[in-house]
Amino acid sequence: MAAFPPASPLLSPLASILPEHLNLMGYVDRSEVNGPDCRAVVWVQGCCRQCSGCFNPQSWSFAPNQIISVEALVNRILREPRNQGVTFSGGEPFWQAVALAEVARQVKAQGLSVMSFSGFTWEQLQAESAPVGSQALLAQLDILVDGPYVESLAIHEATSPVSSQNQRVHVFNPALKNAINWASDQMEVHIFPDGSRLFTGYRGQVGLFD
Repeated sequence: MAAFPPASPLLSPLASILPEHLNLMGYVDRSEVNGPDCRAVVWVQGCCRQCSGCFNPQSWSFAPNQIISVEALVNRILREPRNQGVTFSGGEPFWQAVALAEVARQVKAQGLSVMSFSGFTWEQLQAESAPVGSQALLAQLDILVDGPYVESLAIHEATSPVSSQNQRVHVFNPALKNAINWASDQMEVHIFPDGSRLFTGYRGQVGLFD
């Protein structure tokens, strides 16, 4: 089993985030490659693992990036009628578990499913040493994809929902047991009204280009 990352001063900026607020790296609506069905994707800012081959190294820093309140994020997710769920990615979602648990609670009350990726394993998230709020966020999840990305165990298959062999898909909601229909090698491009474009999906990657 992978060990917890060591305590790090990299985490100190988390203390500057106001309660009921989140520090995000990115957001997109109507994704079909980051979990089952059509869903919003929330990429949080901050991860201290710095895995070799990470697809989102820009997410490592915990420095404030896009600060948003829980209320504003919930409203953003719900105002897109085609969103059938939300996926938390990053970055490491469980370093902001308290606020994400509240986001999850509110969107689930409106009938959306909630999924999260995590570099922690399910067992680590059950431990007393897990990030604050881990149990509250776990309790709201319908699906958890756990485990760090391990480059030497990378999977290059069009049908695999995980990016490396050590990762696992935990389905907590029986209604979604047959909904594991995304693949980590899929990619999609979103074109916004201002002409900017965002690509996402390839092993959890997200990026902007002109």
